[in-house]
Amino acid sequence: MRWLFLLLWFSVAHAAVADLAAVADLNILRENSAGFARAVEPRTFEFPRDHGPHPEFHHEWWYVTGNLDSDTGERSGFELTIFRVGLLPPNVPTSGESAWRAREVYAAHFAITDGARGRFRYTDQYSRGALGLAGAAAEPFRVWLNDWELGSKLIHARGQGYELTLDVGSLGEPVLNGDHGLSRKSAEAGAATYYYSIPRIAVHGQMIRDGVSANVHGLAWLDREWGSGSLGAREQGWDWFALQLQDGSALMFYSLRNADGSRNSNSSGTWVDANGRGRALAANEVSIDVSDHWTSPRGGRYPSRWRVRVPSVGVDVEVRPVLADQELGTRPRYWEGAVDLRATQSGHGAGRGYVELVGYGE
Repeated sequence: MRWLFLLLWFSVAHAAVADLAAVADLNILRENSAGFARAVEPRTFEFPRDHGPHPEFHHEWWYVTGNLDSDTGERSGFELTIFRVGLLPPNVPTSGESAWRAREVYAAHFAITDGARGRFRYTDQYSRGALGLAGAAAEPFRVWLNDWELGSKLIHARGQGYELTLDVGSLGEPVLNGDHGLSRKSAEAGAATYYYSIPRIAVHGQMIRDGVSANVHGLAWLDREWGSGSLGAREQGWDWFALQLQDGSALMFYSLRNADGSRNSNSSGTWVDANGRGRALAANEVSIDVSDHWTSPRGGRYPSRWRVRVPSVGVDVEVRPVLADQELGTRPRYWEGAVDLRATQSGHGAGRGYVELVGYGE
């Protein structure tokens, strides 16, 4: 579950990147989607086509996170995400003939959790979707922004003293989230995305840290969403969990938060068994208890340790961050970090994963 407010700062604060004269305030994702298609009912997914871009929709993103081990046993985590925001619907012509004019703009975040060094580093960059500077393709699946790339064969990014180059194994079968891939975020019309995940992708390659290269290997998780709607008026953020269990199963759950801190009834998740079969999880099937917090030096207090229980599938795990501070100081700020799982009464063993927390730092 990665939702829209991660894009707001990009369209407003970096308007100079492309022709964004129509962008006036932080309501862009509510007011500037006229003329774009909306996610309103389940659809038939087609792969590899749906790995690629959907320009008829206002926004979409490709999110990959993963946990890695080096040959010497050092632990790290990574996040690479690329966002696309449409400026004009496909049926509206651009004005002028400059090759620099773009119908869409892209933003990307790259972060490394260096468990061995006890440090977290992130960087971001932006570009218009013109002149090959940024873009996406379905066959072969590839999304890029300058020299950052994620796709069916390669993951590559660099920044803040780190460079990561990973070869990607088979992507595996996508798992549809929500109602056959339609993920509703509120009862308001159009407040939905099309959403699928690939929760266990084997990766291996090199991480260069402060000029020194190390061989690394591990498991990645790919999330894909696209749509033209927004969160409901009462919703102010979310907690997203992507957990890879020891027995080969996986759990995704996003807890949408109302303004009063309560869980919104549109919260949802997916359980994927060790054979790759997925089933939807309703909000009342998943219990999440917070047992610790971390206060950001930038302001804001985040939950920082959880007990996650899903009795219907036998999950009961404690979730602990690899580092307390895994906050990206983007606009808005959010926390996205590598976590370890300790089995309590779970029959699926321990494991690893990623957690995303949005709406706490503003």
